[in-house]
Amino acid sequence: MQAITYLEPNWFTSLYPPAAGFYPNGGVVNQITDRLLYQDPETLELHPWIATKLPEINEDATVYTFDIRTDVTYSDGSPLTAENVVANFDLYGKGDKERLLNASEQISNYDYGEVIDEDTVRFHFTAPSPGFEQAVSVYNAGLLSDATLALDNESFGPGSAHNIIGSGPFVIAGEELGTSIELRAREDYDWAPPILEHQGRARLDSVTYRLAAEEAMRTGAVLSGQADIVRDVTASAERHLKDRGVQIVSRGTNAMNNQIAMRPQHPYLQDIRVRRAITHSVDREELLRILFSDSYPLATSSVAATGLGYKNQGDAYTYDPELARQLLDEAGWVVGNDGIRVKDGERLHLTVNYAQTQPRAREVMTMVQSNLRDIGIELSVLSGDRSTQNVASKDPNKVQLYHTMVGRADYDAIESHYAVGRRDSFINQDENDNVIDQHLEDLLQTVVSTPDDAGRARAVEAVQDYVTEQAYTLPLFEEPQVYAVSPRLCGFGVEAVARPALYSAYLQEGDTPCRTS
Repeated sequence: MQAITYLEPNWFTSLYPPAAGFYPNGGVVNQITDRLLYQDPETLELHPWIATKLPEINEDATVYTFDIRTDVTYSDGSPLTAENVVANFDLYGKGDKERLLNASEQISNYDYGEVIDEDTVRFHFTAPSPGFEQAVSVYNAGLLSDATLALDNESFGPGSAHNIIGSGPFVIAGEELGTSIELRAREDYDWAPPILEHQGRARLDSVTYRLAAEEAMRTGAVLSGQADIVRDVTASAERHLKDRGVQIVSRGTNAMNNQIAMRPQHPYLQDIRVRRAITHSVDREELLRILFSDSYPLATSSVAATGLGYKNQGDAYTYDPELARQLLDEAGWVVGNDGIRVKDGERLHLTVNYAQTQPRAREVMTMVQSNLRDIGIELSVLSGDRSTQNVASKDPNKVQLYHTMVGRADYDAIESHYAVGRRDSFINQDENDNVIDQHLEDLLQTVVSTPDDAGRARAVEAVQDYVTEQAYTLPLFEEPQVYAVSPRLCGFGVEAVARPALYSAYLQEGDTPCRTS
């Protein structure tokens, strides 16, 4: 029997597709749902999937028309119809406040969908939405049955996984609350993206996701053969596993780098000289040398080098503590008796969140903390669980430096990361919801409203230039997802932002080791 075990360091919180950005969520949603289009993880090109061809798009990217397959069914036997496809995107495009279901951050300016005929759907937008074509290819737009679309937020959460009905190659067959989820192959699956070599039923019979929070447990299990895939392998474990014959799969997310976003409305960060001092105070190369491996390239912009619209900004982030001290001197911050700078009787004290899902986040922030102290800035790392961190991170009085990243293989990723109404990493609005830096917001809106790719690339470059000029962010490294994969598991791959893709995977017979695709 082709059965594998997948170990996850964190447990899923929701299987509602627009909430699948959290890796444990997306790791499941990606296996149980299909999408209108398929995005090649290497080239980032789009291809047909449930849609029979790429969409017809009007000149200003406000109307999209898709032809869809009529032979697809959900695992509960219900048909995937034009009406159902429209219902999916009406929910994802607008959300439902009464059911506490958020709109997808990948979909901008959504107005409504309409059924043209049994195999044609059309979507309308209130303003240009050039990112929609890519948005329909990601797990956040995974198609769900009508019954599943009727659920509320709680019913997408832990303990209710059996409620989630997709048309994908795997079906949720069982769940132990907070411990495991079992997926089984759907026997009649026969509508994979035509561009894939493998077609028909998934090669694996079952996949069991298990929670294993301790890395030693995860690495020990893959070495002993008790597990076949482990997500979130630290740099220190990579070489050890490789030396023992385990496959290491490291893929970047083609989007926004791991970075520290600054909140310039805070009194201490309103002065650009303080922000620039911070950008020159962190020895990023030393940080990577000590904590990470070659899987973690040094960031040269807020956007990954493999991301759409990337523009090299590396010269702006050189390690120069003397320049940092000079900038703080010019800003009027004087070194006190204990080495921390003081101005008008106030210590230069800042707080950073502990981004629990980011690789080695606590160690990273400990090194940043040491670097900042060397130039006279006192940095505290916020304590508390994930929920506490999420609430505090929305308040610039509690968190002034925000450790963050965004994974999305599209130009719109930068708008998702920085724009008001999206993740708003800089908190670019005051307590009355007034935009503080309107120019930044305008640049971001240009990204999501420019119809052509060349124009969108230029718009993304302009945002990078501006956030660099304003010293709004300090990019650290290009964040990958690193998997340890059993030498007997072949065909393991990832989608465009490095969530696992298990449809083509299979177990090799005999002793010949596999090599991942």
